[in-house]
Amino acid sequence: MSELIDNRAHRIRTLKEVIRHLHEGKAPSEVKARLAALVRECDASEIAAMEQELMAEGVPVQEIMGMCDLHSQVVRDILVEKSSAPPPPGHPVDTFRRENEALRAQAASLRSALATLAPKGTDEDAPVDAQRLLECRRAFSGLMDVEKHYQRKENLLFSLLERHGITGPSTVMWGKDDEARALLRELGNALAETEGTAGEWEIVARAVAEPALAAVEEMIFKEERILLPMALQTLTATEWGEIFTESPRFGYCLVDPREGYEPPRPARGEGMAEAMSKGRVVLPTGVLSLEQLKAVFAILPVDVTFVDADDRVRFFSEGKHRVFERPKAILGRLVQHCHPPGSVDVVERILSDFRSGRQEVAEFWIDFKGRFAHIRYFALRDEKGTYLGTLEVTQDLTRERALTGERRLLQYES
Repeated sequence: MSELIDNRAHRIRTLKEVIRHLHEGKAPSEVKARLAALVRECDASEIAAMEQELMAEGVPVQEIMGMCDLHSQVVRDILVEKSSAPPPPGHPVDTFRRENEALRAQAASLRSALATLAPKGTDEDAPVDAQRLLECRRAFSGLMDVEKHYQRKENLLFSLLERHGITGPSTVMWGKDDEARALLRELGNALAETEGTAGEWEIVARAVAEPALAAVEEMIFKEERILLPMALQTLTATEWGEIFTESPRFGYCLVDPREGYEPPRPARGEGMAEAMSKGRVVLPTGVLSLEQLKAVFAILPVDVTFVDADDRVRFFSEGKHRVFERPKAILGRLVQHCHPPGSVDVVERILSDFRSGRQEVAEFWIDFKGRFAHIRYFALRDEKGTYLGTLEVTQDLTRERALTGERRLLQYES
């Protein structure tokens, strides 16, 4: 028994065995009692290792996502955080935690506001008060700031963890984020209704709002007790500085970072751009300085992202009006990990078709945040036809779709 309690490898194996029993249909209460008898305590990195090993052994991501909330219920009582100095004010973890506090409060405010629409004793057929409904919408609007929190986590924190080989928990959490997003969209659609009786809104509060709020609050727990402690144990000071530097492009959720944290300065000559800055880029059709090449990609009216033959993101252009944000943290990342679990099968099919030579172009167009986005994927090949990778080209065609007639005279846009 002492070996099971005190040895990390045994704890991970025990966690995995107990969680497998949960997946097989054992009651959470039974599994939790057995776990408590075998393991006195475990930390965030052991939970992450357990999930990653399950995935490596073939347990589908969707199955782990489906049981993820039960996993956290089972391990809550034995989960401990290793003692360490708290990060300074303004450190990315400090900001994530303060955002979680604000999100928790915002969820509570929305729950309270919804309760006032149909207080006990109210006639089910009575119309709801318009001012109270407006308060619900305001509280919901604040809660939707969670998207900035999720974007920074998925694009920056997950990317840096993957450099250390930690991919399983990131994949599962991204899937759970998407579940929360879907529930919040459903709640937003319900709150957009201008009419409704007290009885109907009571159903909305119970059947629509509560699952959405519970999903947000459950993710807060997973971040606070598993993700952030694990990240603090894993990432280097330079990597936290990278997250800090890239964070403003995504924005902050409900709160702004505090002052106090200073990211470490990168060592001189560390970046690829600096290493190339004294030379020129020689191409078959001309020669460009590095600054000229950067300016060309920055001004192109399209977003370009290159994925190499090993499925890793190697380059993206940095225009002023990108359709989709691309932080530098994704460089070197497997492109499959840059997409939510629900769309990975499409990514895999495109790459497989390109690599085999069955297809050369894949094309999509979508409405994205009020803009018409045209997305194309091209297979890149050398002169012998060898597959070199995939180029993603995205363009905002909203303005172009609205053009009519002709313009034959010079006219600058204001």
